[in-house]
Amino acid sequence: MAAKKMNAFYAQSGGVTAVINASACGVIETARKHKDKIGKVYAGRNGIIGALTEDLIDTSKESTKAVAGLRTTPSGAFGSCRFKLKSLEANKREYERLIEVFKAHNIGYFFYNGGGDSADTCYKVSQLSETLGYPVQAIHVPKTVDNDLPITDNCPGFGSVAKYIAVSTLEATFDVRSMCATSTKVFVLEVMGRHAGWIAAAGAMASTKDCELPIVVLFPEVLFDQKKFLAKVNGLVKKFGYCTVVVSEGCHYPDGKFLAEQGTRDAFGHAQLGGAAPVVANMVKDALGYKFHWGVADYLQRAARHIASKSDVDQAYAMGKAAVEFALKGHNSVMPTVERVSNAPYKWKVGMAPLSKVANVEKMMPKNFITADGFGITEKCRQYLAPLMKGEDYPSYKDGLPQYVTLKNVAVPKKLSKFDL
Repeated sequence: MAAKKMNAFYAQSGGVTAVINASACGVIETARKHKDKIGKVYAGRNGIIGALTEDLIDTSKESTKAVAGLRTTPSGAFGSCRFKLKSLEANKREYERLIEVFKAHNIGYFFYNGGGDSADTCYKVSQLSETLGYPVQAIHVPKTVDNDLPITDNCPGFGSVAKYIAVSTLEATFDVRSMCATSTKVFVLEVMGRHAGWIAAAGAMASTKDCELPIVVLFPEVLFDQKKFLAKVNGLVKKFGYCTVVVSEGCHYPDGKFLAEQGTRDAFGHAQLGGAAPVVANMVKDALGYKFHWGVADYLQRAARHIASKSDVDQAYAMGKAAVEFALKGHNSVMPTVERVSNAPYKWKVGMAPLSKVANVEKMMPKNFITADGFGITEKCRQYLAPLMKGEDYPSYKDGLPQYVTLKNVAVPKKLSKFDL
C-alpha cells in the first residue's frame, strides 16, 4: 500500500473510445482534489509503453480548463497502445523495468484504463509489484467498445458506439428504402466485435414498434449459416423491397474461421479482421442478384463524440473518479463497475470487482438477448440497450465543428537509462 504521499501513473490502452478521455478527466480532477494524499498524476505516453520507456507526461502542466475539456474530447489524449505484458516468468525484465520507473518517480498508484488485456496487465502488476519489492496499488479503469468485460453491467465506451451504430443503421436504412425501387436493395454495415455481438445488436435498435425496418444482424455468438442467412435476406426483400444487414467483424463459420479473417495477427496475437461487409454483400449478389452497397464503421464508430450517449459519458467519468477514491481507501487489484439498479427509470451505481475475476474473462451476449432465428434481438435485449444509448452530451461547437482539446503533454525529465522494448 502507498503509505506516504506518492505520485500516480495513468495510462490508456487498446482501441480508444469516444469517452475514454472522460475517464482520464475523472482520474485527474479527483486526484487534484486530494493533493494532500496524491502528488502529481503522470500519464504514460502511448499507454504502458510510456512507463517502460520512461516517457511520462506531467498532467500538472495542464490547466483546469484543459483537463475539464477532456470530458468532451474523443480518442486517447495521451496516446494508447496494443501491448500486453507477458507473465513474470516469460519476461521478468519488463516488470523490473516498470518498478524501476515507478521507484524513480515516486509512483505508488497505477490506474490503467482499458479492456480485457489491460485488466490482465493491471492484475499482474498488482500481484507482482510486492514480490519485486515495491508495492503499487493497481486499479483498472474499465473501457471497451466491445462491452465484453465481466461483472460490470456495461463498459464505458459501449453506450456511445451503440448509439452511433443504431443511428447510422437507421439513417442508412432510410436511404436504401428510398432507392430500392430502381437501385440498391441491400445495404451491409460492418461493425466491431470480435467475439461478442453487443455492437451489432445495437443496429437492431433502429427498428422500433413505431417504425419497423427490415434489419438482419449477424452475431459472433451465432454460427454463420449461409443458406439460412440468404433465405432471411431474400424473404425481407420480397416483403419490404429492401433490407439492411449489420454484420459483426467476428462473425464466423461453424469451423471457427472468421468471414473477415485476413490471415494476419495484431499486436496481441489476435486474428486481424476486416472485410466482413464485402464478403457478405457479394454473397448476397452472387446468390440473389440484388444490387448492394456496403460500409465499414471502423474508427468512425468509436470516435463519434459528437453523438455520444450521456449515460456513457457520465459512467466513464464516474469510473475514473471511483478508481482514485478506491485507491485512497486502500483498495488494490480491483476495478470499479457499473451496477444497474433499475431500467425504468434507469438508475445505476458504482460497484467494485476484484481483478482476479476480471482478467482474461470475456462477457458474451446472453442467449435470451438473441431471437430464436439468430438474426435479431429480443425485448429483453432492447430493455438492456436502450438506457445505455439515452441522453445527449454535446461538445461545444465553433463554425460548425466540435471543439476538442489537444493537451500540451509536457514530458517529465528522465532519470534512468534507455530501455529497448
